[in-house]
Amino acid sequence: MSNLFVVRVCAVVVTSSSSRDIDEDVQSVKQFTSELIVEAVVKCLRVIDPALGNGLSHSLPPGMSARFRLGMSLAQACQDVGFKGEIGYQTFLYSNEPEIRSLFMFLVEKLPRESAEASDQPAGKSALLQRAIAAQIKAQLSVPWLPPSCRLPVHRKTQEYRSRKKARLQKRIEEQLRAAGQPRPDTHGATRSTSDLAELLQSFGGASTGGDVLTKGTRFTHTEKFTFTQEPEKAVQQMAAAASALPSSHQSEEDLKAQQEAELSALQQQLQQLSVQMEEVGGDIKQLTVSIQQVSDELQQKEVSNSEKENSIKMKRQTIDLLPDAENNLLKLQSLVEASSKRVVHLASQWEKHRVPLIDEHRRLKELCSNRELTEYETLSKDVSRSAYTMRILEIVGNIKKQKEEITKDAKKDESVRKSYKYLAALHENCTQLIQTIEDTGTIMREIRDLEEQIETENGKRTVSNLEKILEDYKAIRQENSALAAKIREG
Repeated sequence: MSNLFVVRVCAVVVTSSSSRDIDEDVQSVKQFTSELIVEAVVKCLRVIDPALGNGLSHSLPPGMSARFRLGMSLAQACQDVGFKGEIGYQTFLYSNEPEIRSLFMFLVEKLPRESAEASDQPAGKSALLQRAIAAQIKAQLSVPWLPPSCRLPVHRKTQEYRSRKKARLQKRIEEQLRAAGQPRPDTHGATRSTSDLAELLQSFGGASTGGDVLTKGTRFTHTEKFTFTQEPEKAVQQMAAAASALPSSHQSEEDLKAQQEAELSALQQQLQQLSVQMEEVGGDIKQLTVSIQQVSDELQQKEVSNSEKENSIKMKRQTIDLLPDAENNLLKLQSLVEASSKRVVHLASQWEKHRVPLIDEHRRLKELCSNRELTEYETLSKDVSRSAYTMRILEIVGNIKKQKEEITKDAKKDESVRKSYKYLAALHENCTQLIQTIEDTGTIMREIRDLEEQIETENGKRTVSNLEKILEDYKAIRQENSALAAKIREG
């Protein structure tokens, strides 16, 4: 995990809940100030554990004693969330790069996954548009594919389609009623049915002359008379009620759009209210889970303490029960102690009976092993002696000396051989010096690297700046102490 990544995550955490921005020049944890470190740590703790982080201030107080208290509280909070490294008030007030980097790496790993993913997403109109396009494409890809022959070309909205369908049905019913109300030569009477049909046509918005046209019996009335047992008046009333239940076909599209917009706005308001309520309920649930965890921990501690107290009370109660008849109880205890001691002596005697044969067996096996090794040693060949090795070494040394003498003779006879031998000896000596020089150079380079690492480590600790801060804080503490002493004297 690089310094730049840690810096960016800290910047996202700090700017997500405040208007403060981290400077673009800050590219490393080394450039963090004490104020920025405290703010970033507190914001991370609030995201990790809201109950623990909400009680901490994200800004350094002006007083030194308050700063020390805040540093100790932050150190304790970091240990509570699981940080195992060395940490104290000096980590925040007089920080160095390795400690701060390890602390921020731990806090970044502890951040919730959803918050980290949401914080990585960029903000802005273009980013929102791209996310909306990606969501729309994802939704379209999730829909199963249908061949063109199975697709329905429906281009209207649901309410508009229903209103148009109802208007067509109403028009068809009016046409059928008019056709049923036309007179025929083979029909007579049924004036009541024709009047009912005229009223029904008027209710559908038909012509006003329906009463003059429907003067005789119709096929509709004869069919109803011979087919159904119910009266014509009831049937006409039911048809009129069904027709009146249909909406008017003259309703304008503007009214429908206005009604749809009103319903949409009402639903959006309800959705916003529900989302706010869900957020509130989520916060309450988190607080309740934290409180439940605390209560369960306290309950476990109390159960452990209660069990310990019950054991002690039981022992004391038994002791108190023995007090009224103390002499007899003492005699019983003495008898129990004597019986226990006798039992221990009996067990010791039994163990001794088992231990003696085991020790004898161990000694016998050990003696057998030593005898076997001694036999193997005696069977080994003893022909090779030290003098043979000595003679072999002397032969090798003599051969080397003889070779040197031959080389010297050849060098005396031939001048070129002598020069070659000198050059070879000089080359050998130079190679030896070169090897030694390379080894010394490698040693020096290692020492230089070690020194550079030490210098880098010391620079990362910011010892000089921390010492200056400590001196300034010491002066501030002395001023506060003198001010307090002056107030005490005045009081």
